Amino acid sequence: MSSTPYHAVVFDSALELKDAGAIATSAAAEVDAAAKILDLGQSFWEGKVVADVTAIEVADGNEVYSIEWQLSSSATFASGVVVSSVLRLGDSSVAFGSADNTTGRYVLNVHNEFNGTLYRYARLYTRVGGTVATGINYSAFACAK
Repeated sequence: MSSTPYHAVVFDSALELKDAGAIATSAAAEVDAAAKILDLGQSFWEGKVVADVTAIEVADGNEVYSIEWQLSSSATFASGVVVSSVLRLGDSSVAFGSADNTTGRYVLNVHNEFNGTLYRYARLYTRVGGTVATGINYSAFACAK
């Protein structure tokens, strides 16, 4: 048994996908108030997205937050956007769990291939649903496997 927790990973600022800040409406993730898009290159890339949730609203029983790993062949995400993986958090009644999600670290396995196509660019997008007042606050980054 290892003494290092499974979710202990190295943070690389070049792979930061979202800095801290509350999200109450659907939006693309930002770092320093600017949309953050990763250029993964032209070959297969596999890694993890680490999301550190510091606040999550589930008071009304219908809040859901889908943190999407989106891919595109466009450097600006102007076209050809696909959702490859989703981290679904929120109230258990809509987040498909038996318990409401809470603060903590969540890890999503990701890669840049979807339906046989390799995509060069990736970003996070937070889709918000339900009766949301304060929303979710999290920061996130990618790391290679």
